[in-house]
Amino acid sequence: MARIGVAFSGGLLPGDIVECVKLADELGYESAWVAEGHGGDQFAILAACAVATRRIKLGTSISSVFVRSATTIGMAAATVDQLSGGRFILGLGSSHRVQVEPEHGVPFVQPTQRLRETIDVVRGLVRDGVVAHAGKVITIEHFDLWFTPLRREIPIYVSALFPPMLQIGGEIADGVLLTWPTAESGRRAADNVAAGARRAGRAPADVDVASLIPCYVARDQYQAFDGMRNAVAFYAGFFPRYNRLLAESGFAEDVARIKAAFDAGDRAEAARRVPDALLAAITAAGTPEQCRAKVEAYRRSGIALPIISPRASGPTGMAMAREALHACAPSR
Repeated sequence: MARIGVAFSGGLLPGDIVECVKLADELGYESAWVAEGHGGDQFAILAACAVATRRIKLGTSISSVFVRSATTIGMAAATVDQLSGGRFILGLGSSHRVQVEPEHGVPFVQPTQRLRETIDVVRGLVRDGVVAHAGKVITIEHFDLWFTPLRREIPIYVSALFPPMLQIGGEIADGVLLTWPTAESGRRAADNVAAGARRAGRAPADVDVASLIPCYVARDQYQAFDGMRNAVAFYAGFFPRYNRLLAESGFAEDVARIKAAFDAGDRAEAARRVPDALLAAITAAGTPEQCRAKVEAYRRSGIALPIISPRASGPTGMAMAREALHACAPSR
């Protein structure tokens, strides 16, 4: 059965996400991932999913290395892994300055080094049950777990958009997590992961290439595209890193026009400026058949684990999420 995951990034109540993950488990999805943001604590939601499911893997997509301490992340990971019987995957990333500083009051300093050191701390804590660390950005005198982790190693994936971080993922992680992918993303990711892995003396095949794929199922592709425009306009307008990613996907002029409208405070115009060609390039949006075909195209491009991320919100959010789950289920 082909590998496929599902991710949730807001728009649903925490309890509704648990119900969707239960359905994903029944439908044969390999993994379910919960984002960090404002939609509920990801580790709490995943803990509820752990006791409500029996097979599906459970991951964070991603947990920020700035808004929790490294030891707290390690303890949370070991907790969900224990509750799930060894099904947890820890997705880590730096998040964004535009979120970390104004929303959490934490200085966004040396994000790559903090990511590296957080991985070291988490691995040490899970492996030994106790950790001390004297690094460039993290210093821990002593922290010990008051329970024995179920597994001494928990898979760690890192969020990676550009070649430097993709190569770091190849050096130190068990997998990389992409987002807003184009047909070229999988190939570029695989090449850079391989370069990083070989530099560290690792086998490139040991590093999983996964990607969140924004997904919108509708009666036709144009309705689906309309359902995606606001999200793309927000990511292009608000997040500098995603603005760059989308611009470098071959849509620099379009992304600049979207950003100009967003900065002027006209979000409706920013959404109107999102072209169909951009939506076709970076999403799985359309009829169930079109969405399944796009997922397979991403798979052929080198993305070993496609992870659909349904755009689901409002009073019909649960119905939208369920439709996407059924449309892209591996058992079809």
